[in-house]
Amino acid sequence: MKKKMFSMFLALTLAVGMTACGSSNSGSETTEAETTEETGAASEAEGDFVGTITLGMIGPMTGSLAVYGTHVSNGVLMAVDEINAAGGVMLSDGAYELAVSSKDDQGDSTECLNAMNALIADGIELVIGSATSGCTSSITSVANSEGVVLITPSGTADALTTEMDYVFRACFKDSFQGELAAQYAADEGYTKVGIVYCSADTYSAGLRDSFSAACETLGIEVVAEESVATMTEVDYTNQFNKMVSAGAELVFVPFYYDVTGPYLVPQARSAGFDGVLLGADGVDNTETTISEGTDLSVYNDFLFVNHYSTELATSDVSVSFVENYEATYGDTPNNFDALGYDCVLILAQAMESCGACDAESVQAALADTSVTYEVATGTFSFDETGTPIKTGVLMGYEYNEGDEEVTKIAVKTLSVE
Repeated sequence: MKKKMFSMFLALTLAVGMTACGSSNSGSETTEAETTEETGAASEAEGDFVGTITLGMIGPMTGSLAVYGTHVSNGVLMAVDEINAAGGVMLSDGAYELAVSSKDDQGDSTECLNAMNALIADGIELVIGSATSGCTSSITSVANSEGVVLITPSGTADALTTEMDYVFRACFKDSFQGELAAQYAADEGYTKVGIVYCSADTYSAGLRDSFSAACETLGIEVVAEESVATMTEVDYTNQFNKMVSAGAELVFVPFYYDVTGPYLVPQARSAGFDGVLLGADGVDNTETTISEGTDLSVYNDFLFVNHYSTELATSDVSVSFVENYEATYGDTPNNFDALGYDCVLILAQAMESCGACDAESVQAALADTSVTYEVATGTFSFDETGTPIKTGVLMGYEYNEGDEEVTKIAVKTLSVE
């Protein structure tokens, strides 16, 4: 997948008359553990800004899950650039430019906590991050205790947002995602399913729980269930031998793309499982991790629940987002791009509605469940926990003989009956 660098980065060296809700430090600092980059593209009328609002951003910019962080960052930076070009965020005392201070958590919870503490020390009150549930769960308590607004683009674990505090999300939660997966199985007439998951991971175990509970409600029998100890497991042969022996017609596999591409999918097929492999949003980007020489036909009937599809999103905001993304990066956006973009739009709307950018005011604005947000992934309102009320989509991979690569396809919109 092309990863064209954002072409409009500008270091913030402007001596603005007033800086609000974040650090005014400019330039960039890079260490082995983190990358800090403050970005804000000025409008043609720079002098019209009365100050700068710096948003914090935390995500895996390096490591095995770097595709998540890279794409969230792409969406965040594009949204910031568009808002600045349109005149910035209008608060009660004038228009403010947006900037971003980015921290790399490397997909590690300890690094994520360090990144959050560093942003807070810099005076930043509005933070986007992290991309995974495990990392995000390490900073939610800090956000609440320090009174810092945290909005995760793609952290789906239910426990991340349990009440209307300082933590919000732009995505749906795992209990809903698991229900969508089970509803798809029921709609397609599957009666015997299996589950292979990681018992030690917040994301994977949470999805296992919600999918299993929904299957019981829908009268679907879970004929086999197998777990692995880590999300980086490289051998799934024994697990799928048991799926085949149990007669599973569909197997739910809540993992991340870094193992589904090179290991899980090919090994499931080698073990003789030829039914549907059904993942969740974490397997998006599997196409980027397929090992050279792999029989690409094994990825047929590999489906996954997701937040967003460029083919199924038809609103004006969504169409504009896709067009601008393709023009900026030379590639098609995925759900992480869209969710990162949405986080900025949500924060900007909340700031403008309350006329301020301090965390307390923005939190109060976000907590208003009557407000509707029209963003790239659709139109929604927050529920009482800070989670969007929205639908999902079913996507998958397809390979036809003669093709040079697998194709990501959109199947249909998903909802719970």
